[in-house]
Amino acid sequence: MQGVNVKSEIGDLKKVILHRPGDELLNLTPNTLEELLFDDIPFLPVAQEEHDTFAKILRGEGVEVVYLEDLMAEVIDAHPELREKFLDQWIFEAGIRTDTYKDIIKDYINSNYAGTKDMVMKTMAGINLQELPQQNTHLLVDMVSDRSKLVCAPMPNLYFTRDPFAMIGNGVSINRMYSQTRNRETIYGDYIFKYHPDFQGTPEYYHRDMTFHIEGGDILNINEHVLAIGISQRTEPDAIDAIAHNIFNDETSKVHTILAFNIPVSRAFMHLDTVFTQIDRDKFTIHPGIMGPLTVFEITPDGKGGTKIRERNEDLESVLSEYVGEKVTLIPCGGGDRIAAEREQWNDGSNTLCVRPGTVVVYQRNNVTNDILYKAGINVLEMPSAELSRGRGGPRCMSMPAWREAI
Repeated sequence: MQGVNVKSEIGDLKKVILHRPGDELLNLTPNTLEELLFDDIPFLPVAQEEHDTFAKILRGEGVEVVYLEDLMAEVIDAHPELREKFLDQWIFEAGIRTDTYKDIIKDYINSNYAGTKDMVMKTMAGINLQELPQQNTHLLVDMVSDRSKLVCAPMPNLYFTRDPFAMIGNGVSINRMYSQTRNRETIYGDYIFKYHPDFQGTPEYYHRDMTFHIEGGDILNINEHVLAIGISQRTEPDAIDAIAHNIFNDETSKVHTILAFNIPVSRAFMHLDTVFTQIDRDKFTIHPGIMGPLTVFEITPDGKGGTKIRERNEDLESVLSEYVGEKVTLIPCGGGDRIAAEREQWNDGSNTLCVRPGTVVVYQRNNVTNDILYKAGINVLEMPSAELSRGRGGPRCMSMPAWREAI
């Protein structure tokens, strides 16, 4: 499977990119939770067990599972000259500006993490001051700093591989993330899509150096012709304008309509895929909090290299039915129970990963919603999530499909 091919949310999933949680979770502390976008600290061994179960479920359904850390290590092993370039870039993006500390950190990594994958994993985990060799730098900051201070912050959100980059048809959006904490995550995708033989040459519809924020959780492939993007806390309308221009002007792209959903700005509605996800040809799970009228902007080419925009004010069911091509059923998270809906939405009850039409991976803990899906004829594949769910993301958030068969 050379390149990428993702023209729906439900086509038979053949290849997916994951990241197994690592030592980056060990560098979470109560004082850094807000900065690092977590609400609680997952227990790493259990989080890894849960993630391994997720990968096992996918492999059992015939999906090839590849890991972000392995892809990055393969790039540097194939191009050893990139190791120093990557480290210099990673150190700079970690906020290190003094030559003294640049040298100290690079020497520390090269001395202690000579293996390529070990080095990659360490850049994800971060570095605190007590790990570095104590030496007299003659810097005031070193005399007053707590030895537990983070010098290079960890990337604990990285197991949500959906956000740093997103497949659109046969192309990719390498995103500029909303938070500086997460924006460094996209460095791996940048190298993988430039240099990895499986992905090299994939058309880029957005790049991490562009101005406006966009994240993969806001990007849903309705079909090969229609793309949905959320205008959310983490995706700006300016980014959607830019990505629409690039997609419409790529002769290889078949997308001719982008639906921009203006969703409320809140922690519960972080991305479009926390609001609804497609689970079958004619079925979607949905957060009941956005039922009713929803402002949707239909973006299409104007035939002159630009775009034209039409505002739609119909209910979500009508809009989705029009573009899916048949009447759709919206299945609310938690059913009609408001308390169950709020509780299970907090644990990503609407954030499902479709393996094929009518078969989805869900968090086991959302038992009310899962029972409703089962009764609706959906094949529900449950995974444990006591620790993974503390990061506020579900199975869709934790996966980046690279290849789906046509539906």
